[in-house]
Amino acid sequence: MTPLYAGTGRSDITPPVGIAHGCWGAQTHQRAERVDMPLTCTALVIADGENQIAIIDVDLVWVTPAQDRLFKAELTAVTGIPAGNIRISYSHTHSGSTPEFTWMTEGDELIEPYEASLPAMITGAVAQARGRMRPVRVGSGRGACAMNVNRRTLAPAGSIIVGHNWDGFVDRDVLVLAIDDLAGEPVATVVNYACHGTTMGPGNRALTPDFAGPTRETVERNVGGTCLFLQGATGNLHPIVAYSDDPRDYRRNGLMLGLEAAKIRLDINSHSRNETLLRIVPSGADYAVYEETPTAEPATTLKVVNRILELPLKEYPPVDEAQAKFDRRKADLVRVRAGGDEKQIAEAAWPARRAELALHHSRIFGGGKAELQIQAFRLGDAALICVPLEVFAESGAAIKQRSPAPFTMFSGYSNGYYGYIPIRSAFSEGGYEVRTSPYQPDAAEKLEAACLEVLEELWT
Repeated sequence: MTPLYAGTGRSDITPPVGIAHGCWGAQTHQRAERVDMPLTCTALVIADGENQIAIIDVDLVWVTPAQDRLFKAELTAVTGIPAGNIRISYSHTHSGSTPEFTWMTEGDELIEPYEASLPAMITGAVAQARGRMRPVRVGSGRGACAMNVNRRTLAPAGSIIVGHNWDGFVDRDVLVLAIDDLAGEPVATVVNYACHGTTMGPGNRALTPDFAGPTRETVERNVGGTCLFLQGATGNLHPIVAYSDDPRDYRRNGLMLGLEAAKIRLDINSHSRNETLLRIVPSGADYAVYEETPTAEPATTLKVVNRILELPLKEYPPVDEAQAKFDRRKADLVRVRAGGDEKQIAEAAWPARRAELALHHSRIFGGGKAELQIQAFRLGDAALICVPLEVFAESGAAIKQRSPAPFTMFSGYSNGYYGYIPIRSAFSEGGYEVRTSPYQPDAAEKLEAACLEVLEELWT
């Protein structure tokens, strides 16, 4: 029986201070002024002698479809791992670099060279992981963390805004995958949780990985090995403590999640053992001394399934029309920045930010249909399935509950970015996620069905 082999690697992908920063239409600053905590790329490579997969966790707000193809082409050329066996997931921190083009007028000159450096840093982490591979066993466990809340709430005026909806659906599962070497030493811990990386808000001027960074740090300090964070179905969830300018808040959120994940991890026994009584020692109370020896190797399975799902899209204006509107909004913002106060700058910034989002959507979704990759990995009794979407928590929970696998991690925010996919009932309510979604009201149901078909194939 061929065992699984695994190794981990990490590289520092912190953007330079001075780069265009943040993702907030309400912010008045433009450049990142300092680094509060490094941003990282963490890689886990797993092989069974025939197949090899790479799971990559990067502290970016998103990875565009073009970037995803570029990163994977580089990885395949260097490592030989097929693109379909590579998963690039992003933690969705909103306090890193602004991606691609931007409505900002300062710091954007640093974006292109920073993004050009990413393929080598990602490939370096994967190469490091491949150089550290050794036989492993896999275990899993679950718990809960009350750090998140449903964010779609009704404002006094009757519109849906982003806030606290205490009665709304929330998925607080903390899912943990434990990967140990044959001596029982931790190699990797994979943590799956659903929460937007928006602890830090418009007033924050520091580069941070948001709560994902302290989560990894807490697990590694208490467990050992390397921790990866895989974002869940968090399209309508965010932290209870959110939009802060105090870095202690994202560190506290990460500590909460990390301590729960570490507790779960320490309770997972990836090794089946036989127990032998060696002797009984006379004392105040006679006590037993045991010896534990591993049993035979557990069944090991490494399998990959990829499927393309086509979804019809809303109509979008031509890219040149969206570009012209964005250019006008940005020009307005430039004029205000030249002589306006902070209030005037904020009032001009959010229309420019919305125009930037509209331009982004026209570029990605202007073709009439989206071809989305559903990717699933099987590791022993665990299934890891992901999509390139901001999925609502209800859909993620339904897929996990109906999966044929004993243990299923569901993630969005992987292998590119194709927007929000709200559940049907959200469309009649409106709100940011619905306004920016490129999909029809039945899209989430189609996604759920397709994911379950992929999981059935993975398991049979």
